[in-house]
Order: sequence, then C-alpha cells, then structure tokens
Amino acid sequence: MREGTLDQKHLLVGEDGSPNNYDLNMGLTGGGGWRTPRHRHNFDQIRYVIQGRLPYTENDVLEEGWVGYFPESIHYGPQERPEGLRTMVLQCGGASGQGYLSVAQREAGNAELARTGEFKKGLYHYTDDNGVPRTKDGSEAIFEHATGSKLAFATPRYTDVIAMNPEAYDWQKGDTGVWEKWLGSFTERDLRIGFLRLDTGAVYQAGRFPSIEILFQITGQVRAGGEEYGPETGYEFLANEGPVPVEAVEPTEFLRVVLHTF
Repeated sequence: MREGTLDQKHLLVGEDGSPNNYDLNMGLTGGGGWRTPRHRHNFDQIRYVIQGRLPYTENDVLEEGWVGYFPESIHYGPQERPEGLRTMVLQCGGASGQGYLSVAQREAGNAELARTGEFKKGLYHYTDDNGVPRTKDGSEAIFEHATGSKLAFATPRYTDVIAMNPEAYDWQKGDTGVWEKWLGSFTERDLRIGFLRLDTGAVYQAGRFPSIEILFQITGQVRAGGEEYGPETGYEFLANEGPVPVEAVEPTEFLRVVLHTF
C-alpha cells in the first residue's frame, strides 16, 4: 500500500484479537527507497535503527542506534527512507486497547481492496457508491475493510514521536553480570523500552513482568532452552511466565520492550 520497496522479515507475532497483539519485524529498504505520506495509526510502534538514518518527517531523523517511540494517534511523515536502511520495528496495540491488525489480516484486505480501487503513493483511490472519486490513507482503508467499522483514534497522549539516544543513558547494575538501561516508561499502562546487557556467563531471568516481554538480540551469543542463539533473534516471554534463564555465552546486548499491561 506504500510506494517503493521494503523487504521485511517477521520474527515474532502475537495473538489476533488481543489488545497486546504485536508484530516484531526487521525491514530493509530496497532500490529506489520507500515513501509514505504524513499519517497516523491506532496502534503503537517502536523503531530501532540497525543501519543508516531513518527520516520520520521532512526534518526529523532517527540516527543509527537510536530508538523511536511512535505512539498511537500521533501523526508522522512524510517519510523518504533511503536504500539500504535497516531497522527493527515492533508494532503493537496501544494503551487505548484497540489492539493491532495482524499482517495476515492487512495483506488479505490489501488484496481485496486492490480489486475495487488502487493504492498509489500511500493512498487508496476508489469510487464511492455515488460514483464520486475518493482517497484515504492506505492503512486506514485496509483497517476499515478488515474490521467493517470506522477507524477511530484515541485522544493522543503525546504530541509527537519520542526520539531517544541510548548512548546518552547510563547502564545500571542488576543481578550478577546483568546490566539494564531503561529509556522510558510510557502511558498509564507502563509500556517500557530499554536495553539489557549480559556479561559472559551471566544469566538473565526473563518473563518476570506483568505483561509480555520482548527481546531483540543485537550482539553476542546466548543459550536458552538448550539451544544457542545469535544476533537478530527475537524472544517472547509471556506475562509472569518466568523466571526463564537466558545465559550469555559471550557478551550480549538486547533491545527490551515490555508491552502495555491490561
């Protein structure tokens, strides 16, 4: 529904119909770049720049290594993503409880709408029942087609995207060999975003939060459940599932997100 080329690798998905449904994926901008008009969503997004610079308005950029929190109902864009940009994005239900429309649901809606209109430059162009040409944001059109209801946006809790420079934060010592760096806690439902670092041999006990905990491995090697895992692995730990031991085979760093508590 957008203009340009964006390859995605989906690492983890949540549960359809849950207010905490989510999709953790990696994106690579292809030849010619990728563009969106200014728009907003009824769900949250957290973006981490793996390689390159991510423009999220005409004047604002997330630098490599930075994290951006894109709250539900907040406008951002237009975007002009350059070729070769690599990002991690976690799209998830926002504090309002409206949930998140899964990729499978959106792709099905996209295919159906393409039979009665056209997606062009991020907008859906169609003719209404009275024969009048109309346009609406592509994401909005797909949501309304998939759910059969009008897309409604919660009252914004913030006024803008929140861009965070992790290098400006200090590490705090936790359990032996475990270091934490929380960037922030957001909304009354305590969405938490931060980083986790393990020294060689350190064991992190995951899954001890009252909501879903998501880890995205940036560097290193760990052992969990009898298997070893390396960079760009995603982990899901359900609410109060832990303690689940994750042991560092070598120094390891993760991006860590705890979803809204409902």
